[in-house]
Amino acid sequence: MRHLDASAPDFEEKFARIVNDRRESDDNVAHDVREILREVRRDGDATLRNLTMRFDKHALTDDPSSWRIEADQCAAAYGELSPEAKSALDLAAQRIRAYHEGQLPQDRDYRDDANVRLGAKWSPVEAAGLYVPGGRAAYPSSLLMNAIPAKVAGVERLVVATPTPKGEINPLVLAAAHLCGIDEIWRIGGAQAIAALAYGTDTIQPVDVITGPGNAWVAEAKRQLYGVVGIDMVAGPSEILVISDNKSDPDWVAADLLSQAEHDPTSQSILITDDAEFAGMVEDAVDVLCAQLQTRRVARKSWDDYGALIVVEDLMRDAPPLANRLAAEHIELMVEDPDDMFARIRHAGSVFLGRHTPEAVGDYVAGPNHVLPTGRRARFASGLSVLDFLKRTSFIELDETALGAIGPAAATLAEIEGLPAHAASVKVRLK
Repeated sequence: MRHLDASAPDFEEKFARIVNDRRESDDNVAHDVREILREVRRDGDATLRNLTMRFDKHALTDDPSSWRIEADQCAAAYGELSPEAKSALDLAAQRIRAYHEGQLPQDRDYRDDANVRLGAKWSPVEAAGLYVPGGRAAYPSSLLMNAIPAKVAGVERLVVATPTPKGEINPLVLAAAHLCGIDEIWRIGGAQAIAALAYGTDTIQPVDVITGPGNAWVAEAKRQLYGVVGIDMVAGPSEILVISDNKSDPDWVAADLLSQAEHDPTSQSILITDDAEFAGMVEDAVDVLCAQLQTRRVARKSWDDYGALIVVEDLMRDAPPLANRLAAEHIELMVEDPDDMFARIRHAGSVFLGRHTPEAVGDYVAGPNHVLPTGRRARFASGLSVLDFLKRTSFIELDETALGAIGPAAATLAEIEGLPAHAASVKVRLK
């Protein structure tokens, strides 16, 4: 874990190293994924059988149940939930749906001063593939966050791919699938699942968009297949940046830092504060809490390898520029006036305002999507939304008068660009 003092002569060098640290897939992962994609495209179901047995120890046989989880299994899993779990899942789905319904864009249809009719209509993609990790990262919340925006957008066919190691199925994921009205659930994972969703096989029909989190191989497969299908983003390890003054409870800050550290050994948790003594108190609190966690091995490695405590002179002046360079996935503003500081934050996946807004609430029940850009991609990208499952089609309509008003300029520009047929297609209609 790194200690940085903004007043130290070597601060810029050390901070730049954190900013430029790429905690993502290497060339070996890219090569392996390229081979998997090639094999799935060539051999389809045969490759899925081989790789699913190899990586998940699950046999895809002639029995359809070995390949697919049916709706009645999902309904049964939902029905068997404890009242507390069912209530929590229902509340999450309700709030996520309500927030994303507010993202639906409006069609446009109008005539301008030249009487040219212009506009655009929005329409959903026909099919979306949603990747849901298995094993340690089997999270029903991820399914809700990916499926509900697609449903709100009006996607007709929702397809889930999720690995079932040794045939084991996560009942909470199935319950979430029931809530979301998933059409198909396939028991495959990894880069091979992304390839099957993109290319299609004899058993699995292809989709138009693939979203959802996964390991380095899944992320790399999405990156390589972008263009064959649409994707939400190339996601890397989780990140949290907490900006806090010394009025916060160190135990709260420690818990928030570890909430991301426990995701993965390569997750990154950073605190920026203007009080060195407070930073020390948070560090001590992290040590105490981490020792109590079931996930302590993962959280400890993440904190030791990638965690950072940064002390600045003036929090309001110095923290926002550093935050904008980090462009973190999650930023918590645990300060007296979070709105004032938020106005200075330009690059972030999602921002959590005030001392009573832990990032974990955003992961589950707040409403905004928790699928967010990592690896400084918040400089140019946004979190998953309804728009990821929609496409916009523009339209134009001219009558004779409108063409007479703007057509000559189009013909002139076509001739300037050396495209006479373009020009002729306009001129032939002009009197």
